[in-house]
Amino acid sequence: MRKRSSLQTAEQDTDTGSLLDSDPDLKQRPGRGGGGGGAAAGGRQGPEVESSMGTPFRRLGVMGKMKRMLLWFLVVYVSVPIIIKLCPSIQAKLVFLNFVRVPYFIDLKRPLDLGLNHTHNYYLEPEEGTRIGVWHTVPAHMWRDAQDKDGDWYDGTFSSAHPVILYLHGNSGTRGGDHRVQLYKVLSSLGYHVVTFDYRGWGDSDGSPAEGDMTSDALFMYDRLKLRLKKTPLYVWGHSLGTGVATNLVRRLCDRGNPPDALILESPFTNIREEAKSHPFSMVYRYLPGFDWFFLDAITANNIRFSSDENMNHISCPLLILHAEDDSVVPFHLGKKLYDMAVHSQSLSGHKVHFVPFHSSLGYRHKLIYRSPELPKILSDFLGSAPPVQ
Repeated sequence: MRKRSSLQTAEQDTDTGSLLDSDPDLKQRPGRGGGGGGAAAGGRQGPEVESSMGTPFRRLGVMGKMKRMLLWFLVVYVSVPIIIKLCPSIQAKLVFLNFVRVPYFIDLKRPLDLGLNHTHNYYLEPEEGTRIGVWHTVPAHMWRDAQDKDGDWYDGTFSSAHPVILYLHGNSGTRGGDHRVQLYKVLSSLGYHVVTFDYRGWGDSDGSPAEGDMTSDALFMYDRLKLRLKKTPLYVWGHSLGTGVATNLVRRLCDRGNPPDALILESPFTNIREEAKSHPFSMVYRYLPGFDWFFLDAITANNIRFSSDENMNHISCPLLILHAEDDSVVPFHLGKKLYDMAVHSQSLSGHKVHFVPFHSSLGYRHKLIYRSPELPKILSDFLGSAPPVQ
């Protein structure tokens, strides 16, 4: 009996082995017991299942990230105007940008480091306890005599016949900004004195920025220069935001009966509300319902107006406007609009009012009009004969 049972078992094993050998599909099929063949088969099928199941999960992950980013963008987009409306002082900082001190790491006490070897740095107090930084650049032909000279020597040069330009810079940076320094060099080479300063809150000047204080600082500087010049011509030159300061200043001077010899506006705007609405930074919100209420009213709430368009009705001196057609910061059409207002101003009737555009192909944009080879002729034609150069 035992032999017969053993034989039957052997025959069954032989039949099963033959069947597996003859049918490879059966040989590859994993068993439930988790044997070696089953483990191998499971190892091969595992990645296929994972890859086929993982793709839709990955797609859902990407879509989820995009939705999350879009949600964050919408939250920021909606939050910005609300924050500015609740904290209008933020908008004032964006108008003045006095905290942006480009170029960094320059010593305003050493204009020589910027190539101005005939410039004197000094400090004045328009109000007690408030100090502002000032530069006086003499005409270029005086550079040899200017070496190692003190403030008294520089003040003494005002007695010469060379005209003086009081330069009022725009927002951001300092009196040592590169495009400003380059303009000082051009004007100096043409025989002009250039006096410039940093308003309160800019550069190394004390205090905080405000339109009224900027105008007061400019008036203080003008009066101080006028006392030293006697009959020497004194011109006011403003650039960008400085054009708003310049028209405020000249309006005050004209109202009290002593206008400057000429006013030069480089890249001017009509008023700060129109400029803010035209500025590239406002593009994202310009067509948002309530834009004026959220953004422009916040500027007015800070008592910032720079209303050059209104000032045109009170200015009575020769006016020259320079503007590049490719200016993206203060669009060209604002400068042209201001000129059109000046032409029809009764107070400017009888005075020269010139507008000089610079073609966009020249690439002068907002800050580079000083590069124009025509600038010396433009100034001499408008201001009269060129200043004497020795």
